[in-house]
Amino acid sequence: MASSTTQSIRTRREAVVRAHIKAEAVDHDVASVVASFRHPRYEVPALAAVADGAKAVEGVVGHLLSAFPDFYLHQTALYHSDDAVIVEARFGGTHKGVWSGIQPTGNAMEVESVLIFLFEGDDLVCEKMYFDQATIQLQLGALS
Repeated sequence: MASSTTQSIRTRREAVVRAHIKAEAVDHDVASVVASFRHPRYEVPALAAVADGAKAVEGVVGHLLSAFPDFYLHQTALYHSDDAVIVEARFGGTHKGVWSGIQPTGNAMEVESVLIFLFEGDDLVCEKMYFDQATIQLQLGALS
C-alpha cells in the first residue's frame, strides 16, 4: 500500500497530466500545454523529433493542432512509476493540414499510443509519445 506521501505526489502529478491532456486534446490551448511543464520538452520517436524549450514545444503542438483541428485523445489507462505517469490512449483527428510532410487528405486517423510524462518532484519536465506512424500513414493514404 502506498504511503500518504507517495499517494499525495501521485495525486498532484496525475492532476498535472490531466490538465496537460485537457489543454492539448480538449481545449486546443497551446499556451496552457506549454505552461504545464517546468521545462517544456516533447520526445516523439516515431517522428524522430525532440522539441526542447517553450518555442519548440509550441511549434510541435501548434503544428499538430493545425494539421488535425479536431484532434482528440481518449485515455484508456493510467499508471504511476517513481518518476513518471504513464498513459495509454487512443488519439486521432481529421487531416486538414500538412503533418509530417503529408499533404492534407481529409482522412480521419486514430492510433493507440503510450504517453510517458516524466517528472522531477511535482514538476513535469518531458512528455515522450509512442505510437505507430505507419498506421497513421496508412489511414491518411500516404502508404499503400
